[in-house]
Amino acid sequence: MTDATTPRQLRLIIETDDFDQAIRFYRDVLGMPEQAAYATTGDDRVAILHAGTATIELATREHARAVDAVEGMPPGTGPALRLALEVTSTADAVAAAEAGGAEVLAPPTRTPFRSVNARVAGPDGWQVTFFQELETLDERRAREGFTVDGDRDR
Repeated sequence: MTDATTPRQLRLIIETDDFDQAIRFYRDVLGMPEQAAYATTGDDRVAILHAGTATIELATREHARAVDAVEGMPPGTGPALRLALEVTSTADAVAAAEAGGAEVLAPPTRTPFRSVNARVAGPDGWQVTFFQELETLDERRAREGFTVDGDRDR
């Protein structure tokens, strides 16, 4: 991979039938600052919101079901793609989301991964997981069972 092909930004595009509700939720309730917004004619609108550092988490369905269980979610609920936002306080993020009209699907729960996770339903059915890390990546990597994929036993 060269510098020319190395991704510099991840942009997740959420199509919505209610733009005003979505912008209020993601920008005003979840606190993602607006970087740019464009509109042409009619209902042709887009807003680009800053969401901090982006990563892609690739998970098998088995792992996703295990996370559902840890977060207290019934298996198989919601879309196969969901947002996960790292926050400094999961409880505060859930309270703000709920005050902003989000439905709380799973309350803040301490996980075996040493994080505090919770899940809410945002506009258009998108699920948002809030997670608060309770240890660093180095601390996690030093624990049994946490390694990179190429180093794990198969």
